Amino acid sequence: MGVRLLRRFPSALLVLLVASFVIFSILRLVPGDPATSLAGPDAGPETVAAIRDRLGLDEPLYLQYVHWIGGLLTGDLGPSYAIGGQTADLIGDGLGATVELTLGALLFVVVLGTAFGVLGATARRGWVRATVRVLTTGALAVPPFVTGILFVLLFAVVLKVLPSGGRVSVLTAPDLGVQYLLLPALCLALPSAAILGRYLKDGIERALLEDYVRTATAAGVHPRRLLWRHALPNALPPVVTLLGMQTGHLLGGAVLVEAIFAWPGLGQLAEQGLTRRDYPVVQDLLLLLVTVFVLVQLITDLVHAWLDPRIRWE
Repeated sequence: MGVRLLRRFPSALLVLLVASFVIFSILRLVPGDPATSLAGPDAGPETVAAIRDRLGLDEPLYLQYVHWIGGLLTGDLGPSYAIGGQTADLIGDGLGATVELTLGALLFVVVLGTAFGVLGATARRGWVRATVRVLTTGALAVPPFVTGILFVLLFAVVLKVLPSGGRVSVLTAPDLGVQYLLLPALCLALPSAAILGRYLKDGIERALLEDYVRTATAAGVHPRRLLWRHALPNALPPVVTLLGMQTGHLLGGAVLVEAIFAWPGLGQLAEQGLTRRDYPVVQDLLLLLVTVFVLVQLITDLVHAWLDPRIRWE
């Protein structure tokens, strides 16, 4: 495992380096000037020039990039241009909320995806399989912002059993925090759960057609034991890889879901940073998401190798 991790590490660093350059370049291509926005519409050229000098925006782009990377390596993210405060503090305040939402959604993805996959592959009654197909198709077809609005209307407005938005930390008040977490986490998780369920269903069906499963069936092994001890473990390696990819999608989708449910996480911070052209906040946030995605892929690769002996032997 250690050798495999060392082989993946240089490529991961290269991905982060390329991503940092792309993020830095794209933000500078967005129309607008942070100095002009900060100075206001009535400011003169001297005021704008003074702000550009104070923020270091008058330096060549390559120097701005080098200073940014140097600050990241030393842990100094610098001040926010427009929102106010230190960038590290702003990201730290929203990171806990986004991590809580993502972990809650990931739990839903695993539970619902496993249920969809197992029922879709093994249910003997046709209406059960048909129901699973309808649910997974609907979860994939309806975008999260529509699902979120429907959830708010049904559970918060009509039934009045769950709050429509906001956040209470699960760590400080578990019972109340779970109520605030349920709707946004489920909304975020449904598309990924449907994809995971379909992959798991196909994997289980292929595993159940293998010769050793037929031999065990003929020998009288209980179907439930065949499913949980043989078919499901053999279907897991590609599903684990898919789950790692979906974790990255959950982080990206959290931005939209946070806006729907007024969840005070990194999504709201990213929206404020983009609106006010706050370069440090936006570029640090985007690079953080890329870094988390790369780390998740590394972990997924190691878990895949642990589950599949053929990869370990290679």
